[in-house]
Amino acid sequence: MTRFLWLDLTRKCQLSCVHCYNASGPGGTHGTMSRENWIDVLDQAAACGVRHVQLIGGEPTLHPHAAELVDHALADGLTVEVYSNLVHVTDAWWRLLQEPGVSLATSYYSDQAAEHNAMTRRPSHTRTRANIEKAVRLGIALRVGIVAADEAQRVSEARSELRGVGVTTIGVDRVRPFGRGASERAPDAGGLCGRCGDGRAAIGPDGEVSPCVFSDWMSVGNVRSTPLARLLDGALMTDATATIRRAVRSEKCAPDQRCYPDQTPCYPAQTPCAPKGDFPVPCPPDQGECRPGYPSDPCGPFR
Repeated sequence: MTRFLWLDLTRKCQLSCVHCYNASGPGGTHGTMSRENWIDVLDQAAACGVRHVQLIGGEPTLHPHAAELVDHALADGLTVEVYSNLVHVTDAWWRLLQEPGVSLATSYYSDQAAEHNAMTRRPSHTRTRANIEKAVRLGIALRVGIVAADEAQRVSEARSELRGVGVTTIGVDRVRPFGRGASERAPDAGGLCGRCGDGRAAIGPDGEVSPCVFSDWMSVGNVRSTPLARLLDGALMTDATATIRRAVRSEKCAPDQRCYPDQTPCYPAQTPCAPKGDFPVPCPPDQGECRPGYPSDPCGPFR
């Protein structure tokens, strides 16, 4: 049963991150899903057993109806995580993020502004870091994902800095080969974490449903024309998840690679590992998920 949905609201974002999995940016749009479409999705999701949703994009707080969707999700009994770049957070959003049942997530790249800004292609480090500190001060449930582009990136230093300001939930992921991170390569299911479609699914800004936000090319149908429950439990979703598992299980680690003791393993084929330093790569399929549930950090859409 699907318990978690990504609501991929928009392709609009203040940033143009070099690794963005769906190539969002200032020129992006909110897609064709209307306010009523998203409200209907939330109602259907609650009715078919979904318990958690994440608002993501792009920058979800730029969507004109995002705050209303958070309120509606809470009224439907769902918990909500907002995945924001934390470049600009209004007073209204700060109040909403402090509501019971709402949590916050963001991406961070380095303790050094230049390295962080090289990833976002905007001078965003100062604002994001300041808003991370503000979220901690306000007692907002916060998790931060550090996305590693290469082994030289200051991942350990970024993690230490985050811990120093009070962030307790920190995940590390590598750049996934999708969107801008694909460098013009065709989508490859082998780059996924492997748990896509396993109790989770994503809905894009045009209503297309896929196993996760990284696998939007594997659409299993559209919520504007087909009931959500039918799509989540349908043959196309079953086929898509089977394809992903076959692709991911083919990935192997080198014998000298070690696994992080403090990282949440994803699907058994994808426990985060590091040959050296902090740059995570896939591990062999001999370790299960030690902390199942929501959110599973290394499976999360760290942008």
